[in-house]
This record gives sequence, structure tokens and C-alpha cells, in this order.
Amino acid sequence: MGSHDDGDGCTGPDRHAIQSGFAIGGGDGCIAEARHHAAAFLERVRTERRAPVTARVLDLTQLVVSELVTNACKYAPGPVLMELRVTGETVDVIVWDSDPTVPEAHAADAGRVGQHGLEIVKAVAQDLQIHAEPVGKRITARIALADP
Repeated sequence: MGSHDDGDGCTGPDRHAIQSGFAIGGGDGCIAEARHHAAAFLERVRTERRAPVTARVLDLTQLVVSELVTNACKYAPGPVLMELRVTGETVDVIVWDSDPTVPEAHAADAGRVGQHGLEIVKAVAQDLQIHAEPVGKRITARIALADP
């Protein structure tokens, strides 16, 4: 997956998107690797597109990446695919894994240890979508580029 630049012949709603995809191994350091990819991608968006990527957007994107990639590496066998996309006024974090189980956020429980990842993502994302795929599932979290 590469970036789409103006004038490249692409048509459709993502014609002006900039995107990048990564395959992430499940070994030690995979979450740090995913966070690094997210930071590098947003820096590229900031410099190439002059998009308003604030420290808040960077922090929220890296938090969402951490939570989604952690869950994928913890519960799904095999590779994890991550795509980052900026279209219009949002950053989309898309994570695919091979586990067909569609996760659900638990009700808030301050006494529960762990399993807060989806709760956190729902709290900071503008939108969260989870789709079953022919193999595995795809989770998309949308983060607003503009600070509130």
C-alpha cells in the first residue's frame, strides 16, 4: 500500500488520501514497531501534505495503534496488518488479524485488571468499526485531525 498523490490517475473518494500499510510480526517489539510506523507516517503527512498533525493527534494515534496491535498480537495467530490513512479531516487506523472473533468493549469496571483496550479506543476515537472478514477481522478507528 502506498500513498496516493494528486494527479496519479486514481479516482474515487480516496483519490486525495495518503496511506501506508505495514505487516507486523507478533514477536517482541511489535507494538513499539507499530507505534514507530505511526509516528513516521504522521510526520510524512505533516511535511508532504502540510496537514495539521498536532501532538495530540500523534499521541492519540499511537495510543490507538498500541491498543489495537496489542490485542491482535495477543489473541490472533499469524501476521497483523496495519494500514494508516489520512483522508480529509481524519486519521484512520486499520488493523487486520486472522482471529474471526469480533471483540466487544466491556462495561467500565475500575476493579478489572486488563481488557480495557477497546474501551480506551472507543473513548478517544471519533468512530470505531469492527468488520468480520472472510478470514479474520478488520478494526478501523477514526481519529479527528483537528483538536477540539
